[in-house]
Amino acid sequence: MTRWLDDGEQQAWRAYVKMQSHLNAALGRRMQADSRLSLPDFEVLVQLTDTPEGRVRVFELARALDWEKSRLSHHLRRMQKRGLVAREECADDARGAFIVLTREGREAIEQAAPHHVDSVRELVFDVLTRDQVEALRAISERILKVVRPEDCP
Repeated sequence: MTRWLDDGEQQAWRAYVKMQSHLNAALGRRMQADSRLSLPDFEVLVQLTDTPEGRVRVFELARALDWEKSRLSHHLRRMQKRGLVAREECADDARGAFIVLTREGREAIEQAAPHHVDSVRELVFDVLTRDQVEALRAISERILKVVRPEDCP
């Protein structure tokens, strides 16, 4: 039997979905205007800069981003054409490959990151109280335990 959402749950859910959609669109527009990167470009570059050597196995990148293999392949191909990343074959595994951050990719994220942080601060954290920020963190972590338990301690 379906457990339908009550009025309060439905209002909360719809507000969340609308907020997420509008926030991502606003962040994407600002990112594009400030740096000519898309939010997906930025996500890939963040994953690469979070590793000391600036390189990640393709399958690990797909898992970290929670993207389908075909989406990631197409996106990486576009990023390679723009010189943001390079692909290196894995010497230990003929089927595997690494995605490597290029000098151009590092410069792009270093230019984009300050603007992105300013946007996130302005659109999210500046309008929330400290208690609301803590609640946002706690709610997000609780939901992640259900949808991505492997990402939670």
